[in-house]
Amino acid sequence: MPTNCAAAGCATTYNKHINISFHRFPLDPKRRKEWIRLLRRKNFVPGKHTFLCSKHFEASCFDLTGQTRRLKMDAVPTIFDFCTHLKSMKLKSRNLLKKNNSCTPTGASNLKSNISSQQVLLEHSYAFRNPMEAKKRIIKLEKEIASLRKKMKTCLQKERRATRRWIKATCLVKNLEANNILPKGTSEHILPTALSSLPLEDFKILEPDQQDKTLPIL
Repeated sequence: MPTNCAAAGCATTYNKHINISFHRFPLDPKRRKEWIRLLRRKNFVPGKHTFLCSKHFEASCFDLTGQTRRLKMDAVPTIFDFCTHLKSMKLKSRNLLKKNNSCTPTGASNLKSNISSQQVLLEHSYAFRNPMEAKKRIIKLEKEIASLRKKMKTCLQKERRATRRWIKATCLVKNLEANNILPKGTSEHILPTALSSLPLEDFKILEPDQQDKTLPIL
């Protein structure tokens, strides 16, 4: 005869005057394993006299055609109050921790707090230990940004000078072609396609524009 329910946190006990039925764990290995999984009890192994009460089964799980209430072949327990059980477990562990702390020397508690703070720093590696460290990091990043801006400015200046040289060289070659000093088609062989296809008049407009342009100050 069942005495109590095996579900965690369930205080139901057998009483013939209460309309609550108790059910053994199934013998089928697959169903038995599923019941154990749903129970969520660590290292739990049901025995011959282990029962679950009817509170943990939905109404559709029962066969009420006979005189006694029986579970259907595919019935599984799905109704559990794990929150209540976890709260009681947390309360017990909290009381135990308070008891241990009252017996622990001050030095050990300080050591424990230091270890916990080190763990926080390891888990959150992006955090700084103090404001001075953060300030040093900001100054370092500002210097890196300034250095990158200088490099960008230098690259733009080099690009601008190179463009001006190409325009001057293109103007020279096209002028020589126009004056029949160089044979026709020479520019197509020695100049890039983008420059050789432009007429000479366009370069006369581009050259003063390039001289007048100033670099933007970063």
